[in-house]
Amino acid sequence: MDCRNALIEAEGEMGKALQIIKQRSLLQVQKREMRSATQGIIEAYIHVGGRIGAMVEVNCETDFVARTDEFKELAHHLAMQVAAQEPKFISKEEAPEGADIEPEVACLLLQPYIKNTNMTVQDIITETVAKVKENIKVSRFTRFELRG
Repeated sequence: MDCRNALIEAEGEMGKALQIIKQRSLLQVQKREMRSATQGIIEAYIHVGGRIGAMVEVNCETDFVARTDEFKELAHHLAMQVAAQEPKFISKEEAPEGADIEPEVACLLLQPYIKNTNMTVQDIITETVAKVKENIKVSRFTRFELRG
C-alpha cells in the first residue's frame, strides 16, 4: 500500500517514489529512537586463530525481535566490526570532550561498515530498525586481543 501511495504521489515516477518511501521510512526510524530498548542479546565473535575476540550488547524493544534471524545477524556483524576495527566509543557523544580523536575511526556508529564501506554502522542499524520496526541500540562492547 505504501508503494502504491508513493507512486501516486510521485505521479508514476519510480525514482521519485523510492525517495518518498525512504524518507517515510527514516521518519519512522526517528520516531522509534525515543522508545525504550531493554531486551536484546549479547553476541560474541572470535576471529580465526582465536587471537582476537569481541562481545557486543545490542538491545531492542521486545524479546520477539531479539530472537529473529535479522537481529541476531546484525549483532553478529557488529561483533565482527568491533573485532576488526577496534572502536573506542559507541558514539561521538561518548568520547571525552576535547579528546583528539577521529570520529570515523574511534566511534563504532560512525565507522565504515566492514561488509559495505559505502555505509556506516549506523546506516546498517537504521536499515534493520526499518525492517523490524523497533528501536535498536548498541549498549556496550569490548574487544580482546592476545598480547605478544
